[in-house]
Amino acid sequence: MKKGLMSCAKHCLGNKTNCVNVKCRFWIDYQKEYNCSLISIYLNGRMTLREVGERLGISFARVKQIESQALERLRKNPIAASLFF
Repeated sequence: MKKGLMSCAKHCLGNKTNCVNVKCRFWIDYQKEYNCSLISIYLNGRMTLREVGERLGISFARVKQIESQALERLRKNPIAASLFF
């Protein structure tokens, strides 16, 4: 069931407890999914920009801006461009 998850995410999901490690790079302030972005992706799969914004507490438009900036940076990187585009 929990194949591929990090041990801390497996622990939180298995015990149905929220993550308390706010310094973790995967921690999000979204208690419905145990404060863990890994669990959020594990439970929902691909998410829309609106769903991502809801979990991060930012607007859909801001998520779109971040996505566009990230894709542009990947396009400008020759190694990344050869892998993704």
